[in-house]
Amino acid sequence: MGHQVCFPIRFFVGLRVALRNVYLMKVYLVPRTDGSQARRRVGCDMAAGAVKRIEISCLLWIKFMLRIGAVSYLNTKPLIYGLRDRLAGLGELTLNLPSRLAEDLAADRLDVALVPSIEFLRGIPAGYRVVSNAAIACRGPVWSVRLMSRVPMAKIRTLALDDGSRTSAAMTRILLAEQFGITPETVPLAMEQDPDSTSTDAVLVIGDRAMHPPSGIYEEIWDLGERWCAWTGLPFLFAMWVARNELVKSPQLARVLSQSRDDGLANLDGIARREAGPHGLTVAALHHYFAANLHFKLGPRELDSLELFRQKASRLDLLNPVRPAAEKVNAI
Repeated sequence: MGHQVCFPIRFFVGLRVALRNVYLMKVYLVPRTDGSQARRRVGCDMAAGAVKRIEISCLLWIKFMLRIGAVSYLNTKPLIYGLRDRLAGLGELTLNLPSRLAEDLAADRLDVALVPSIEFLRGIPAGYRVVSNAAIACRGPVWSVRLMSRVPMAKIRTLALDDGSRTSAAMTRILLAEQFGITPETVPLAMEQDPDSTSTDAVLVIGDRAMHPPSGIYEEIWDLGERWCAWTGLPFLFAMWVARNELVKSPQLARVLSQSRDDGLANLDGIARREAGPHGLTVAALHHYFAANLHFKLGPRELDSLELFRQKASRLDLLNPVRPAAEKVNAI
């Protein structure tokens, strides 16, 4: 396992050696009179029992170290700032794609994960619960999620959906269905595929591809965050920290996740300076993205938006399994 587990292993191995040395000292100090062998045997049994109990405790500690997964995208950088160090002794952190995290959480390969909101909604019947008010949301233009159409939006018949996004794909379908009454035929857009190479009427792109839009000619381009917020009057919640039901009551975990978020927000300038170059952005543009386009706190309005998103997604049969209409999203 990760480096966090090394400490308890080293601890009980070192303690075993120390107790053994103490026992050997007792062997030499015990007078060699009648009964000395019995006294040494009692001392050995006591030391062995203590070491065994320590071994069991440490192995249980290792077994129950939390397996935590986060998205490896640019928009998570303020959210996971210093998180790996904060998790020492509590869990280990792995980074992966949103779809992989959702699959690993569902398969019990992760205990806690930063998952797309659509995957949280799909997992509620299995006991998924939000475990922190640290999240990824927007309250207006988000910049990194765009729908680009070669025809008027109302005339879209075919749509390529970025493989990297499940929530944005669902939001796109909802907006097109609600505003124009259309349900385009969809095809996947691979992560390495050039959006300009598609023959579909429209293309949904996220992340770097949306922040550096292709050079093709498009009749309309939507910023989906801006579109959702204008249509609903609510923010949009893209992802949140989710765990299975039995892990909800973990104030230490909630505190660690929120502290990492708060530290990240206090160090946006440093994060922007470190990440801007590799992503082909200016420091000022990336700082603005973190500070203005994104919002990292889950509050009542974000939960209201999530409930509306659930209702609309359920109506279009985008949730699997579909939750009962009367059941509402639980607060933290």
